Amino acid sequence: MENFKVRSLTDHKLKVIGQGGQPATAISTPQGAPKLKLLDQVRQGIQTRHLSYSTEQTYVGWIKRFIFFHRKRHPAEMGEQEIARFLSSLATERHVSASTQNQALNALLFLYHQVLEKKIGLVQGIVRAGKGNKDRYTMLPTAIRDLLLSHLRAVKQQHHEDLQKGLGRVALPDALDRKYPNAGREWGWQWVFPATSHYVDRVTGEKRRHHLHESVLQRAVKYARLKAGIAKPAGPHTMRHSFATHLLEDGYDIRTVQELLGHRDVTTTMIYTHVLNRGGRGVRSPADGLMSMPSPLQP
Repeated sequence: MENFKVRSLTDHKLKVIGQGGQPATAISTPQGAPKLKLLDQVRQGIQTRHLSYSTEQTYVGWIKRFIFFHRKRHPAEMGEQEIARFLSSLATERHVSASTQNQALNALLFLYHQVLEKKIGLVQGIVRAGKGNKDRYTMLPTAIRDLLLSHLRAVKQQHHEDLQKGLGRVALPDALDRKYPNAGREWGWQWVFPATSHYVDRVTGEKRRHHLHESVLQRAVKYARLKAGIAKPAGPHTMRHSFATHLLEDGYDIRTVQELLGHRDVTTTMIYTHVLNRGGRGVRSPADGLMSMPSPLQP
């Protein structure tokens, strides 16, 4: 009987080499052959699509982490919620960068769509910071310039004193702590409004300062509201709405307000024109201007 050696596995067919190195006829995998393990299916799917070896290593690595994160549950038994929990843990516990988190997501989507042939919908709960993870730009009033500079001088002095005590470190976003180990002590990374006390980081065991808790600002706004005699409930977010309303009252165009508020769609910003009772286009009645003019009948 002729002996054969397995050379490669492609599309469920075994290419074999006979004695003397001569190619033998390709034969199909028998019907009762054992099914490939999950990670082997992933590797085969990547190789079939001619993706790079580094992509294969990366995807398999993330899929392994995903499975172990959920205590070795089979991915076929899981879905969007488990994916969201895993990706969120990467950001909140391991502090990975956004690109690394996207890489993990791509690996899991390949697993579900290409290997398990399971549809994965919207994965909720992984926007890293704020709405859409976007920076917001606004102006600072000139009236508070001197107060803000004075505050920053006091915060810098506090940071200097922390450094002398062997403290003065803050947590850095994403994976910057690993890339730049000493950056967390630099003045440029400190909070503008730091907390009044330190906390102990549960991972590193270091004492660090965080920013002021949002409840501090909430209490300050409530105190100011009551002192001003305003009975209607209001909080810090109310200031955002007031900011937009006053800009429109001052005659700024809707597109400028949209940009300052960070709205993707101008229709969201148009809501504030209804607050002004000026209609959908923010048009002011000409009669309002006439009412402010002196009457020609007056002596």
